Amino acid sequence: MVTVGIVERFAEHIAHVDMDAFFVEVERRRRPELKGAAVVVAGLGGRGVVTSASYEARRLGVGSGMPTVHARRLCPRAHYLPPDHRAYGAASAEVFGVFADFTPCVEPVSVDEAFLDISGLRLRYSSPEEVGRALRAALRERTGLPASVGLAGNKLLAKLASRAAKPDGLRLVSNGEEAAFLHPLPVRALWGVGEATHARLEELGVRTVGDLAALPRDLLERRLGRALGGHLSDLAQGRDERPVEAGGPARSLSVEETFAADLAGRAALEEELLRLADRLAERLQAAGVVARTLSLKVRFADFATISRSHTLPEAVDTAHDLYRAARALLGRAAVGPRPVRLLGLAGEGLEAAAAPRQLGLEGHRWGSVEAAVGRARARFGRDAVRRARLAKGRGEPPGAMEE
Repeated sequence: MVTVGIVERFAEHIAHVDMDAFFVEVERRRRPELKGAAVVVAGLGGRGVVTSASYEARRLGVGSGMPTVHARRLCPRAHYLPPDHRAYGAASAEVFGVFADFTPCVEPVSVDEAFLDISGLRLRYSSPEEVGRALRAALRERTGLPASVGLAGNKLLAKLASRAAKPDGLRLVSNGEEAAFLHPLPVRALWGVGEATHARLEELGVRTVGDLAALPRDLLERRLGRALGGHLSDLAQGRDERPVEAGGPARSLSVEETFAADLAGRAALEEELLRLADRLAERLQAAGVVARTLSLKVRFADFATISRSHTLPEAVDTAHDLYRAARALLGRAAVGPRPVRLLGLAGEGLEAAAAPRQLGLEGHRWGSVEAAVGRARARFGRDAVRRARLAKGRGEPPGAMEE
């Protein structure tokens, strides 16, 4: 144990909880006949992509971000379902409600994963494993969803432990076991090792975390730069001093659409932005958050990708406000006549919708309108109410990447 004042805490005081195949399991919760079957949540159009795949589908090679047409070739008998982000946002709120009942020190990472500081549970539970088992049981009982839990003395090891526990498992990295657990892993497992850094590490003969740990720190700083080299040297030794930062919602929520045929022209792109703004607003409202910053991603037919972002004077969650900001970002992107393959919108700098906000002079009539639309859609289906401009559009988009 580690002593803080007169109260002992677990040496392995950080839990990383990652829901297993979250979108798929939410679909299975309302369609129990899908349990045990291969299920893929994906855009169903010609250029749709996979957002989530069950482990039955993953064993056949299907993974997130894969084109749906490729997934169908690998797993033709799977059940392919379009994403329902309103349902996933509601399920996420249930999951985080369970976390909050265990500890107030919860740091969301995305809609389906978080770090928890379990230091304060020492008087209630006899060990970190008991906390992990209780967490998983509570999630099963109250949400019907499976989760994997990693327990360790820091965030890096807890995250890697939950990955090792998948699917639907528990893994503790005990104090003193850090090197034995960490060093056999591929170096790509570490935060900060992307394609370019991985290539430079391979030039140094680094394949595993253990290989990296064996290199002198000053060598890494010379080859990779002081900040990155020092950062990776610390991680390879199992050092990660970052605390669990509680009190905030997920960092961002986003939606993307890859078009069945490339689009060109301002009018066509603005129509798609309206569709995306509508979907992003649904996700924000379902998660109970508002966005302070809006980002636009544009990918052209040649796969060149640009992004633009803008911090808004007031955090928003309505399609009306998101669309207005997105149009301005599109103007800044200066797309011109170039064919566009993909558009994406992301709400960032998220805040709890219930937090006090400055009142605008124009009031919040659009919020009331869209809340009524949301209630109608929840009761009668998403197509019960549609924007006039989109009523004769192409129908539902092929999908959005999972965050």
